Amino acid sequence: MLDRAMSELLALPEVPPPPPWRPVESGVLHIGGVLGIGFAPHPESGAELLLVASTAGRGLFDATGTRLARDRDEDAGYPHGPDLACDGIGPLAGTRVRMAGLYGGGLHTLTDDRWRVDVIAPAWPDERVVLSRDGDRWVVFDADVTELRTAGFSPSGRTLVAATSSDVTLWTR
Repeated sequence: MLDRAMSELLALPEVPPPPPWRPVESGVLHIGGVLGIGFAPHPESGAELLLVASTAGRGLFDATGTRLARDRDEDAGYPHGPDLACDGIGPLAGTRVRMAGLYGGGLHTLTDDRWRVDVIAPAWPDERVVLSRDGDRWVVFDADVTELRTAGFSPSGRTLVAATSSDVTLWTR
């Protein structure tokens, strides 16, 4: 039974997520040395912002993938402390942002309207990001070239992300 399930998962092709999901305007964010990512609300508008920590510092992005702020402090990008958090930059300056990635942590794996995301490794070390809902499932990302850092939803469930050591891929609805 396990062999059959594994074969089925390996046979699923990588496909774009189904509607209402769509890639963000800026496409894939190419960021070398990604350590982790985290979501936090903008302090004034409440809009979801994405903080990306890398070996070259931190970048802050909005839901379209547009960069709002950047620093190049290599030491500041290291998620630290028991909460695996980084100090925010730009509009998040003075805010600690919980991170998920190389050092642990996690993103949301289920939305209020039953979308689910799982990371599987049927052919380890290659990992696949599987989006599912109501019994249907789609392999939306295959990390067969670089190391997957994390995958999941933003707290609102409106953004889906897959982050590797070299890229951050965002979808929104």
